[in-house]
Amino acid sequence: MITVDWLVVGAYLAGTLLVGIWFSRRGAKSFADFFVGGRALPWWLAGTSMAATTFSVDTPLYVTGLVARRGIAGNWEWWAFAITHVLMIYLFARLWRRAEIYTDIELTELRYGGRPAALLRGVRAFIFAVPINCIGMGYAMLAMRKVIEALDIAGPLGALPGEPRLWIVFGISVIVLVYAGLAGLWGVVATDFVQFVLALLGALLVVGFALPDVGGIGGLKITLVERGLGDRLDFMPWSDVAQLSMTTFLAYIGIQWWAFRNSDGGGQFIQRFISSKTERDAQKAAWLFNILHYVVRTWPWIVVGLIALILYPGLADPEIGYIELMLDYLPAGLLGLVVASFLAAFMSTVSTQINWGASYVVNDLYLRWAHPEAGDTERVLVGRLASVVIVGLAGVAAFFADDIGTVFRFMIAIGTGPGAVLILRWFWWRVNAWAELAAMLAGMGIALLSYLPTFEGMEFGVRLAVTAFGSAAIWIPAMFLTRPESEETLAEFYRRTRPGGPGWRRQRERTGLEPLQNLGSDVASGIAGIVLLFALLFGVGSAVLADWRNALLALAAAAAASVVLRWLKGVRSDVGLA
Repeated sequence: MITVDWLVVGAYLAGTLLVGIWFSRRGAKSFADFFVGGRALPWWLAGTSMAATTFSVDTPLYVTGLVARRGIAGNWEWWAFAITHVLMIYLFARLWRRAEIYTDIELTELRYGGRPAALLRGVRAFIFAVPINCIGMGYAMLAMRKVIEALDIAGPLGALPGEPRLWIVFGISVIVLVYAGLAGLWGVVATDFVQFVLALLGALLVVGFALPDVGGIGGLKITLVERGLGDRLDFMPWSDVAQLSMTTFLAYIGIQWWAFRNSDGGGQFIQRFISSKTERDAQKAAWLFNILHYVVRTWPWIVVGLIALILYPGLADPEIGYIELMLDYLPAGLLGLVVASFLAAFMSTVSTQINWGASYVVNDLYLRWAHPEAGDTERVLVGRLASVVIVGLAGVAAFFADDIGTVFRFMIAIGTGPGAVLILRWFWWRVNAWAELAAMLAGMGIALLSYLPTFEGMEFGVRLAVTAFGSAAIWIPAMFLTRPESEETLAEFYRRTRPGGPGWRRQRERTGLEPLQNLGSDVASGIAGIVLLFALLFGVGSAVLADWRNALLALAAAAAASVVLRWLKGVRSDVGLA
C-alpha cells in the first residue's frame, strides 16, 4: 500500500459518508423511512442490496480457503441454500410484502395471539438482534482483521492498547455506523449498490492480473492435474477431497433448506421484501439476488481460489491466498481499489446488520414493551442508539473467533430446527406460537449440546439431522398439546396475507375471501426455478473452465426450465394471480 492506494481508499470512504449525509433527511423523516425505506424500494436496488449483504469481506476469503482445502465441490456448503432462496421467490416474497409489517418478527403477533405470541416475539427479537446478529458481524470483523494483518497496515496503531488490527476494524465500523445511523435503510441500500459493483470488480481484477501467470484457464487445469489436484475441479462432491460424505451432502440438500431458520426468507431479505414498492417488485428482487449471488459472483471467487492453490500451495491459512494474490499481482492504485472493494464488502454487510438489528430493538422490544406511544423522532433516536450498542457487542465477538469457515458452520448448526415451523405457519392454521418457540429453543439447545466434547468428531451432516429431527420431536408434541390460535387471530392473518393451499379452508369460508396464491403452481415454479438456477450456475462455471460440452448441456437444461416457468406463469395469469 503506497500513497496512491491510500488516496483511493480514502476517496471511497469519503464517498460513502457523503451518500449517508445525502440520504440523511430522507432516512430520518419517519420510522417507516428509517427502517423500511418508506416501502418504496425498486426491485433492482432491493435485489442488489440483498446480494451485497451476503457478500462480506469474509466470503471471498472463505471460498478461497474452501477451494484450497476441498475443491469446487466444497462450495455445496453454501450452494445448498439456493434451494431455500429460490423457493422464497415463489412461496414467500409476495406474502411478506402483503403483510404490511415493519420486521419479520412483528409477524409473530399477526399470526399468533395472546401471551405466547408476545413471549415468542420478545425472545426472538432479543436472540436475533443481539447474539445471532453480533456473532454474524463479529466474524465479518474477523475477516477484515485477516485482511489488515495480511496487508500489514496496522503498524502505526501499535501504541494503542489491545489488538491494533481490531482498532482499524472498529474505526471502519464507526464510519458504517455514521451513514447507517444517519440515513437508515435508504442509505444502506444506496451504498450497497455501489459496494456490490466495487466488490465484484475487485474480484475480477485479481483474476485478470493473476490468471496469465498460471497459463490461463488451460494452464490452470493442466497444472492442477499434474500436481494430483485434478479432483479440485469437480462440481459434485463424489471424491474424498470435498470432505462431504454422502450423509452431509444429503443433509445439505435434503434437510438444510427446510430446517434452517431462514427457510421462509430470513430477516435481512425480508426487510427488503417489505420495503419494496410492490409485491411484484419483491419477487423480482428475489430473482435478481439469486442470479447475482449464485451465478455471477461465484466463479471469480472460485478461480481465485484455484490460482492461489497453485501459486501458494503451502499456506498455513489458505483463506489469505486471495490477499496474497492482491499483494503480488496488483499494481499501485488498483491495489487500493481492491482494498476498497474489501472495505465495500465488509461495510455492505455490517450496515445491513446494524439497521436490521436496530429495527428489532425498536419495533419488537422498545415499542412493544417499553414505550408503545413513542413518536417517529423518538423511534429513530432509539434506533440510532441501538445501532451503537450492536456495533460495540459485535466488536467484542470478533475477539473470540479465528476461523471463518468454522464460525459459518456453527451459525448454520445453531440456526437449524425452526425452519419447518416457519414454513408451515404460512400454510397451516394449526401451527401455534408454542410450536415455533419450542422449535427455536430446542434447535439451538440441541446444536449447542452437539458441540460438547462428548460428541467431538460428529459429522456435520449428522449434527444437522440430529438437530432438525430432534427439535421436531419436541415442537410437534408441543403444538398438539397446546391450544390452537383463536379463530379471530387466524381469520385476521388470512385476511391480511391470503396464502394458498388447503390449510386455510375454514378461514376462506369464514372470511369469504379467495387466496391470492396458487400454492400448487408456486411449488412447481419453485422446483423449475431450482433447476434453472443450478443449470445456470454449472453452465456458467463450465464455460469459465472451458468445459464446453457440459456448458451446453447445462444451458440446455436452463432453457427447458425457463420454458416450464413461463408456462406456469401463464397458469397463474389464468386465475388472476400472476
